[in-house]
Formats: sequence, C-alpha cells, structure tokens
Amino acid sequence: MKKNSPKNWALGLIALAVATVIFVIPFAFIFLTASKGTEQASKLQFDLPKQWHFWTNLVDVFKANDYMIFRAFNNSIWLTVFSVSILVVLAALAAWIIDRRGGRFAKIANFFVLSGLIIPPAVVPTIFLLQSLGIYGSFPSMVLIEVAYGTSFTIMIFRAFISSIPRELDEAAVLDGVNSIQLFFRVIFPLLRSVMITAIILNSVFVFNDFVNPLYFLAGDGTETVQLTLYNFNSQYNTDYNLLFMDILVITVPMVIMFAIFNKRIVAGMTAGAVKG
Repeated sequence: MKKNSPKNWALGLIALAVATVIFVIPFAFIFLTASKGTEQASKLQFDLPKQWHFWTNLVDVFKANDYMIFRAFNNSIWLTVFSVSILVVLAALAAWIIDRRGGRFAKIANFFVLSGLIIPPAVVPTIFLLQSLGIYGSFPSMVLIEVAYGTSFTIMIFRAFISSIPRELDEAAVLDGVNSIQLFFRVIFPLLRSVMITAIILNSVFVFNDFVNPLYFLAGDGTETVQLTLYNFNSQYNTDYNLLFMDILVITVPMVIMFAIFNKRIVAGMTAGAVKG
C-alpha cells in the first residue's frame, strides 16, 4: 500500500480529529476560562472572554495564600527528583536480577510485579504503617510511597530491554573480576540509557501530577504540592473558576513542555524495549 494513498490520508485525518477533540479542545477551554473574569468564568461556557484578565488572574494565582504556589513547586520538584532517582535505580536493578535469575524465582517475582499493577493501593493500612514507623506526613514517607507505587510499571519497562542484553556480557565481566554490584553499575546500567530516559520522564510526570497521594499522606502546612494548590480557589460555598483554571494551566504547562521536548526519546525508549524484548 502506498504511503500517500487515500486510505492513509483518511486515517490520518481521523487520528488528527480525535487528537484535537481529546487534547486541543480541553486545553483551549482551560486557557479561555483562565482568561475570563470571575462572573463570566462561573458559567463554564466555551466562549471568548468579554474582557481578557489573563495577566491579572496569573498574578492573583501566584499571590494566593501568601505565594503558596512557589513553595508547592519547590516541594513537587524535590519530591519528583528524589522519588524518580530512587525508583529508576531500584527498578532497573530488580529487573536485571529477575531477568538473570530466571526459573521459579522469576515466576514468583513476576507475580508480585503484576500484582502491583492490578491490586489497588490500600490507603488506610498504609497510613497505619507510616504512623507506626513515625514518619506519617513527612516527605521521606511520600518519597517511599511514590517509589512503591511506581516500581511495578518501571520494572516492566526495564525488563523488556534488559532481556535483549546478551548474558555473555555478564560472564565476560565476571571473568574480569567484578562483583555483582560492579557488574550492574559499570556494565549493565550504562546500557540502559535510552529506556532510562523514558522511565524518568513517565515517572516524573506521574509524581509531579500526583494529587491523591499527597492529599492522603502529607500533613499540609508547608508540605503542599502543586496539585494541592487547587484548593486555594475551591471551597464548599464558592469557587473562583477563572483562578482555578489559571492554576491548572500554570501547573500543566511545565509537563506539556517537557513532553514536547522529549517526545521522540519517550517513543524511542518504549520501542526499543518492545522490539528487543
């Protein structure tokens, strides 16, 4: 079939239309609502602002609750950096061990990995566990939670790629006198660069955009993440939709920019794992 056949053109137009409906229209609605005044925004209609209040709303969002959004961005960035750093190294190491050990051990490990993807998190037992350890409401506990929730998915990403690395490479390194830790960090880990970028980006987006876990497991009062700043403009009796949507726009744009920059690397990493695995 020719690449420029009418059928391919039709499929391309359909895909473009679906992408527009799913991504572009909602983003346009957020932008327009964030640019309206309070009264017009409260109607939640898809129309142009009668008066543009974009910069005024943006300043109000940054000033809200004593510049809370700056503290929230700082908290979210540090949470993302620590969580993803530990998660990538731990998942890569686990995936390597599971792949190289094989046999019954691999079957049992795969069962737990799949269980981590299927079984929903248990919030109340997790809170009790953190309280018994004396770390509930702290950032270290939040890092552990993000690592635990993302481990299964990240192991699956690495596992497909690691299985394509010849075992002879391990054997040659062992003959040169390296131990298991040196073998992983000096030989295997550098080879995972392409899939590692994919794992870092996907997990960074998940952790940075996480709303539920910080809501349940952080104590507030200085530990808020960017997603929790949405409560600044939403209350039981009143909601400032123009400021709420402006806040959504502010915390969404960094992730959109990152995806736009690293989109090809994400696809390359996922494809490498799928084809070589």
